[in-house]
Amino acid sequence: MAEIVLDGVDKVYAGGVKAVDGLDLEIRDGEFMVLVGPSGCGKSTALRMIAGLEEISGGSISIGERVVNDLAPKDRDIAMVFQNYALYPHMTVEQNLAFGLKLRGVSKEQRAQKVQEAAKMLGLEQFLSRKPAALSGGQRQRVAMGRAIVREPQAFLMDEPLSNLDAKLRVSMRASLSQLHERLKVTTVYVTHDQVEAMTLGDRVCVLREGRLQQVDTPQRLFDNPVNLFVAGFIGSPAMNFVAADLERGDEGPQVSFAGYTLPVPDGLLEDKPGLEGYLGKKVILGVRPSDFEDAAHAKPDWAPLAATSSVTEELGSEINVIFTIDAPPVEHKDTADLAEDAAEGESEMAIPLVENKALWTARVNARSHVRPGQAIELAVDTHRLHFFDPASGLAIGHPDAASTGAEVTTKASA
Repeated sequence: MAEIVLDGVDKVYAGGVKAVDGLDLEIRDGEFMVLVGPSGCGKSTALRMIAGLEEISGGSISIGERVVNDLAPKDRDIAMVFQNYALYPHMTVEQNLAFGLKLRGVSKEQRAQKVQEAAKMLGLEQFLSRKPAALSGGQRQRVAMGRAIVREPQAFLMDEPLSNLDAKLRVSMRASLSQLHERLKVTTVYVTHDQVEAMTLGDRVCVLREGRLQQVDTPQRLFDNPVNLFVAGFIGSPAMNFVAADLERGDEGPQVSFAGYTLPVPDGLLEDKPGLEGYLGKKVILGVRPSDFEDAAHAKPDWAPLAATSSVTEELGSEINVIFTIDAPPVEHKDTADLAEDAAEGESEMAIPLVENKALWTARVNARSHVRPGQAIELAVDTHRLHFFDPASGLAIGHPDAASTGAEVTTKASA
């Protein structure tokens, strides 16, 4: 196993196109690090540079104690798993698993032992004599992973390995990957465009955008404390609701007003977000996660009321997504525009839809609500979990890693 460190890594293609821009990232020994972001954000390029499949244009990459900038992929002691499996169709599962070991001169006895151990770990023992054509997609992906495991490398690099599987199989394969990592404890760098995959697999998640690091943290902290509008909108499904709002001193204390609504801002929130008090009397961008709503009939008594009329309801069994309009236009900012563009490309669920220039919001409520489309509903909001962003920079107000000025985050990605 090994620590992987990217120090100021750049990748510039012909014509001056910068795919990766000054990437600083420290991946700890034995950590499962997920690189996530919209299509074209540089996540696969970063992975391929770690593997040695792409030359770097600047900076350095270390695996373990060695700087590997000039090392060939075969000398970096890593194993890659791709989305297309890359199995040899004329070989059996057993031969596919053993092939890399055979090339490295491992003895026949050792090869047999390692193949048996990997097959048992992955539930492939009964398929060893089959060829890939006789396997399901999930079984083929397990063979591809087994081929990486038998090598016992310092690190696994995985490039969207589950993207070719159907939804149900992806869920079970995510669980298998988590169990494998728990057992092997091998440093793993995993690329995906699926933020649910990122949140469920990663010890930490690195969010990239246009080749630049936005934020790296545990999945829960990314969800609870996004550093800017982009991360706030990208992480979480359904996506966070945004609106331009006025932060004011009301008769009963601080409050935030928008689209005819007024929500109290708890004093504790001002204390928890340094600098937020300085925005009193100013415009802010307010963010509210769908999960911080509830049907008022089932909410805690200290949650703030918010009346709405449901436009659409999505019944999910244990909960209902209530989609409703607010009398305010969508937030106009580069961060939200990029999220909407990414959604339009089909890479995520973060569209910011319009109904007569009114934004659609989503509230997630308990299934006991029984709310139906077209019905009025009294919602309640957990105001202790409101998010506030600077309208100019898009940075989260009071976030410890947010720069005081400028739209770009320059967070260092060590622990």
